Amino acid sequence: MSRCRPAAAVLLLVALAGCGGADPGRSTAGPATTDRGSTAPASAPPVPGSADELGALLLSDVPSGLPRVPDEDLDPPAGPKTVDDVAGYADDAEHERSVLEGYGYRWGWERFWQADGAQTTVFLDQFTGAPGARAYAEDLARNDAGYYSGELRDDDPRAPEGCRVLVVDRRAAEARGMGGPAVLGWCARGHVSVAVSAVAATPAAAAAEMYAALEAQLARLPG
Repeated sequence: MSRCRPAAAVLLLVALAGCGGADPGRSTAGPATTDRGSTAPASAPPVPGSADELGALLLSDVPSGLPRVPDEDLDPPAGPKTVDDVAGYADDAEHERSVLEGYGYRWGWERFWQADGAQTTVFLDQFTGAPGARAYAEDLARNDAGYYSGELRDDDPRAPEGCRVLVVDRRAAEARGMGGPAVLGWCARGHVSVAVSAVAATPAAAAAEMYAALEAQLARLPG
């Protein structure tokens, strides 16, 4: 039997309660209009040419050792995502699709790990260019900061350069149906946007998991 996808799964975060409704972590107000500009190193690996190639870059396990949730056990399933799949998380799928196309969305991949109330999620989303990936990551961070009423930081010394981090305390987490305090992070590397979330029994455990998983994931990406 499929289990319910978290109501807000990281982009997604968490609680295994309720299968319906929009996914706040996947909904954005629209692409940013500014381009901070960046140049990928000349030695960067090739940009993934398909969703499967992108999925091959996603972590197969997480630092905490949580067991992976089979893709097909979630509803809708995790794994590879098309623009239509992601747009379908929103109440207004047609509008969401137009927003995603504005970013230059190509495809994505989702993966979940979970046990005993703890959960880690990693989402990769690929775009036609680096500006779209950066704008998407930044807008997701702002969106989730508003949804979870957490503290969003773009200068966290523990986070990799260019990443934004959201800390959700226990009270705010419980208000959104999460099983414990959470820490979320968003970054862009080249054409790929990365979103990692960790929910754990304590803020320290959530932070340790998120920062370690985020760094490990970024190390696997081109650009």
